[in-house]
Amino acid sequence: MAHRAAYREAHPLYTVISHWINLVCMLTLIFSGFYIHYPFYPGAMGVMRGLHVAMGFIILINCIVRIIASFFIKTAQLEGTREVDAEIKNWVPQKINRHQLIPMVKYYLFAKKAHPIVNKFNPMQKISYVLIPFLILFMGYTGLCLWAPTQTMGVFQAGIELFGGLPGVRVLHYIFMWVFIAFMIIHVYLAIAEDSALVGLMFLWREHEGYVSDPKTGEIVGYDDLSDKAPKTAAGESN
Repeated sequence: MAHRAAYREAHPLYTVISHWINLVCMLTLIFSGFYIHYPFYPGAMGVMRGLHVAMGFIILINCIVRIIASFFIKTAQLEGTREVDAEIKNWVPQKINRHQLIPMVKYYLFAKKAHPIVNKFNPMQKISYVLIPFLILFMGYTGLCLWAPTQTMGVFQAGIELFGGLPGVRVLHYIFMWVFIAFMIIHVYLAIAEDSALVGLMFLWREHEGYVSDPKTGEIVGYDDLSDKAPKTAAGESN
């Protein structure tokens, strides 16, 4: 697959910072969660519980802020273009993505060689990215049901009763932790399979040369080597 140019407009600095916050929080929550479930080293329970609660609040706040910010921040709607629009449009169905779910599944399963033309996020990414905030909110809710200072509050007491008491809440919290782990593994694979150049953009905010896209059709219309001159057209001429 020919990689498209990775421009900073696709992932503004705010989204890069938000992504780093999520990564640090998720790794810390997973590690501390395993320790709380199975304390393999004596004497660190207090520290691990404190880290778990702190990271839980941070990722929850980061998630809410990111959702609100998506209505105001402008990002590129397609890789390989600097043309931007409201970020929220990346999370909802778009014309270019229509009827592309099955072709994307086939592409990721190596049953289809040609990469379907999609916007910045393909249908599979849209589905997962829309579901993840709900998962974070659910994990935050069950976590507060288990946290002693809040578990006696009415809204959390109702959840404890709904899920069959604290043991039931604890089991759900633990099961969905594995959902998070599965998501992270799949997310890393899909990100690399989709376009490895974007990994450097997301983690280091480093642009990468590549093909230029027509923002309306998604078709490749040139190549940008990130030099001072204008990107070349598909015919090899500078614009």
